[in-house]
Amino acid sequence: MGSQSNFQMKEVPGEFGYVLQDVPHFSDYISDLQTYPNPLRSNPAYSVVKQYFVDMDDSVPEKIVVHKDTPRGVHFRRAGPRQQVYFASDDVLACIVTCGGLCPGLNTVIREIVHSLDYMYGVTKVLGIDGGYRGFYSKNTINLTPKLCNDIHKRGGTIIGSSRGGHDTTKIVDSIQDRGINQARVYIIGGDGTLRGANVIYEEIRKRGLKVAVGGIPKTIDNDIPVIDRSFGFDTAVEEAQRAINAAHVEANSAENGIGMVKLMGRYSGFIAMHATLASRDVDCCLIPESPFYLEGKGGLFEYIEKKLKENGHMVIVVAEGAGQELLPTKNEEDASGNKLLQDVGLWIAQRIKDHFAKQTKMPITLKYIDPTYMIRAIPSNASDNVYCTLLAQSAVHGAMAGYTGFTSGLVNGRHTYIPFNRIIEKQNKVVITDRMWARLLSSTNQPSFLGPKCPSLTNAGQLGTYDKVTGLLGCLSLKP
Repeated sequence: MGSQSNFQMKEVPGEFGYVLQDVPHFSDYISDLQTYPNPLRSNPAYSVVKQYFVDMDDSVPEKIVVHKDTPRGVHFRRAGPRQQVYFASDDVLACIVTCGGLCPGLNTVIREIVHSLDYMYGVTKVLGIDGGYRGFYSKNTINLTPKLCNDIHKRGGTIIGSSRGGHDTTKIVDSIQDRGINQARVYIIGGDGTLRGANVIYEEIRKRGLKVAVGGIPKTIDNDIPVIDRSFGFDTAVEEAQRAINAAHVEANSAENGIGMVKLMGRYSGFIAMHATLASRDVDCCLIPESPFYLEGKGGLFEYIEKKLKENGHMVIVVAEGAGQELLPTKNEEDASGNKLLQDVGLWIAQRIKDHFAKQTKMPITLKYIDPTYMIRAIPSNASDNVYCTLLAQSAVHGAMAGYTGFTSGLVNGRHTYIPFNRIIEKQNKVVITDRMWARLLSSTNQPSFLGPKCPSLTNAGQLGTYDKVTGLLGCLSLKP
């Protein structure tokens, strides 16, 4: 499972099939560690809270739907403050770095890390690493104070800048040592690529025997990080996507044979498109990377569009940016983070629809295309994400102070946990088209599944697929060679 390095998670078995996938701790590689009473004991805001400190045996199950004979299964360490901490507040230097693309809530996470360090633990030396990973060795820093960060949650983007790429493990850890950060916490905010980098940084720090905690906070607007319930910014993205869908619906409804098409984020995972479609109820067709489709022929997209236009006189299509890439010419290029550059499937489908119906003289169409991608990424987080960002940041601060490292703070089944890096980076979270959620979408849009003999990914696999829209059951019949 993930990396087999000895630096990764510890599996602690228990009775009845219980397994704790625990995160690394300073005590795993540093001896004679000094501990200190948690400053929260004398904090007036928390002195009245009963059982505020988390019990060392508290854990959270990865799966909560079980049968009576099911083993207890995998658990993660519950997040929160501990009775003892492994840092003296005056000796600590913390740093925060944001990497990758923008996402609603970045500034909220930065603000809450700074405020939690100061108000809860008395840590006043906090640096913002300017411009992503390369900022470590470019010597770019910003002194972050509660006063400076007080109102940043009301703004989109990140006040310390972000970038893709620039990861050089040796230079980054050298920079940490050069700055005299021997009692430090490094908070890394980013998606799966960023957290892979964080994992490598943690391993190098551990090899050098440094007392430096590395904590990650999962950031991806696509919600494609596994294990956790959701990533921050996702709720805001779905909410903001409604505005684009509403505009597309108005445009489509105001024209004869009007088609409104909206392209949303979702490179490999179609969660934003799926949830925005379900929330809107104005969408007639949702195309995502996990569910292949085809354009022409019986059961194809063109046939469905013609059917909906004859029935309603208009329709709305939502397409995730990674949908249908197998239909376009391959583009063998990558961005600075190593992500494959995608073709613009939205514009391509829009043009193909126009070309198709231009041949249908009896049905002229009006198509309006909307791409709100960068508008969505750049807005501040909504109320729900602000609360979530606050709790993620506080959990990361508590975990690092308690001596944990090589972890990501995340919500699992409604409880905040510490998850080992290798569980977070082992795969991507994707929409399961045999799941009830996708069946709910199909019953909402009444679109065909597009799974059949002409489906590229199924024919390439030598399979035919059938899909029941009501129950969400996918049956694949293997063809004989």
